[in-house]
Amino acid sequence: MSKVTVKEEVIRWAVDRSGRTLGDLQNKFPKIIEWATGEERPSLRQLESLARATLTPFGYFFLDRPPDERLPIPFFRTSEDEYLNRPTANLIETIQIMQQRQAWLREYLIDQGQEPLDFVRSARVDQTPNIMANKIRQLLGIEETWASKQPTWKKALQNLREAIEAKGIMVIVNGVVGNNTHRKLEVAEFRGFVLVDEYAPLVFVNGTDGKAAQMFTLAHELAHILIGSSAAFDLRKLQPADNSTEKACDRIAAEFLVPETKFREIWPYARRSMDAFQLVAREFKVSELVVARRALDLHYITKNDFYNFYQAYIDKLDELDRKGAIKKEQGGDFYLTQNLRIGKPFARAIIRAVKEGKLLYNDAFHMTGLYGNAFNKYIESLGYGAS
Repeated sequence: MSKVTVKEEVIRWAVDRSGRTLGDLQNKFPKIIEWATGEERPSLRQLESLARATLTPFGYFFLDRPPDERLPIPFFRTSEDEYLNRPTANLIETIQIMQQRQAWLREYLIDQGQEPLDFVRSARVDQTPNIMANKIRQLLGIEETWASKQPTWKKALQNLREAIEAKGIMVIVNGVVGNNTHRKLEVAEFRGFVLVDEYAPLVFVNGTDGKAAQMFTLAHELAHILIGSSAAFDLRKLQPADNSTEKACDRIAAEFLVPETKFREIWPYARRSMDAFQLVAREFKVSELVVARRALDLHYITKNDFYNFYQAYIDKLDELDRKGAIKKEQGGDFYLTQNLRIGKPFARAIIRAVKEGKLLYNDAFHMTGLYGNAFNKYIESLGYGAS
């Protein structure tokens, strides 16, 4: 069996890039440590298998040194030393998939004669959170008290997502790469990202994150679009990175979801209760986490109080999850899930293009991640005939 010469540092880089260790892969590749030290060489078939296992493009293994992979957008982390310095293959590929969708939709909309969206890049980073929050409400056609009229905060999240989509913004909520349930997107790496464009702006929310935090991520991303700044971010413990734009978007999101004036009216009464955060959360239809974060912003609690509450809240959710009391975000009806993973505006544009003969079915399959009968059934679920 012929052997292939591969630089040891490239082997180690590929394994590290996949988020795994040499030890993790030793059962499948008993000689992998020897490959990584140069004592042994893999066969071509073994190298192909390693490429699949580490999600590495096969050609990379023939480079003299590991490539310098970088995200095409800024990546703002709350704490640089708490995670990998290098973005994972899952994040890189997810952004690439979204960029492909955005590029196609932009071209399609221009071809259809659509004008650029005037709200994109319409604001400045130095505008006050109150002004910016009002801009977002005006854009979406909602009042300051819109959330209090929603039956639950989960319904408020759904309605917010739909209102954003109605303005021509693609909203994608997914916890895996495409439809591959074996490639989970880790919240520890990122909560979301924004791809700003005048015709097809896109926001991506990490679906493995709890709905408790997704509302804040969405509001944060809206601020990014108005300011005109593409970025990925982790928002660890709902805290922004040390960047002026990130801090501005963070303050805007907080004011949009929990207006300061209204919060100051409610808090003196709510704080008398043992469930103060819960009482305020019911009024604003946000999670208790967002309320606690707002109380911290307005100096009603200390940072230590917030971190203690945050950890206790996350621990409680984890415990419920282990007991099966929380339904996974990506669970349930497959075709309803696709509305989150693909986004209705993008899906409808794809369907129109296919029916108009402007897009081949194979290209539609590739861009949606749905193939053959699955694609046709999804079309039917949206109220379109498959033919």
